[in-house]
Amino acid sequence: MSIVERLRKSSFFIVLQRSQSRAKPPPKKRMDKLDTVFSCPFCNHGSGVECRIDMKNLIGEATCRICQESFSTTVTALTEPIDIYSEWIDECERVNNNEEEEDA
Repeated sequence: MSIVERLRKSSFFIVLQRSQSRAKPPPKKRMDKLDTVFSCPFCNHGSGVECRIDMKNLIGEATCRICQESFSTTVTALTEPIDIYSEWIDECERVNNNEEEEDA
């Protein structure tokens, strides 16, 4: 028996083979779901605003079920409901700031 054959049969070679095996990739982290229901900026109802995205027409709409206020905007493939709601809040703040400047 040659030295190579003896090494292959020895427990030392088996241990080396086991330690050279690939490590498992780390598990993928799960993304938390973002909210689709928000507080209305007009009537302050806690869960009154619901956001819907129509990818066919590229329109996002946020509507309050309580006071019937609504906001529409264009969307992209990356748009989430929180983006539509944030744009609505930004637009409300922009309108309020313009009214305050006109009054002054």
